[in-house]
Amino acid sequence: MEPISAEVIQQVADYFSVLSEPMRLKILNLLRNGEKCVQDLVDDTETSQANVSKHLKVMLQAGILTRRTEGTSSFYRVADDLSFQLCSLVCDRIACRIEEQATHFRAFSFSNPAVATQTVGEAEVAG
Repeated sequence: MEPISAEVIQQVADYFSVLSEPMRLKILNLLRNGEKCVQDLVDDTETSQANVSKHLKVMLQAGILTRRTEGTSSFYRVADDLSFQLCSLVCDRIACRIEEQATHFRAFSFSNPAVATQTVGEAEVAG
């Protein structure tokens, strides 16, 4: 296997960096069902137009979004569905980890039968 060049590694890191910002993920989710104009995204994210525009520009430059203009309005849509696939993979992985943690917590809570039989109210009184 050949080593991966520093340039390729940097480009991959840059792509993941674009997706690492919570507001960008929120915008991507809002664009899941199709294009929206900037003002709709501002309203839906409850943030400033400048903030939304900044994030849209980054995602546009990364090739994740495309833009079309109609009069004075700009409309954005997702150009690369790979971002949704990546988010789904990550969300599924996080959900699996949470489920595994929940199993460990349940096993721990039932390891002491006296505690497991207490109701929430009894536990609060006892605590």
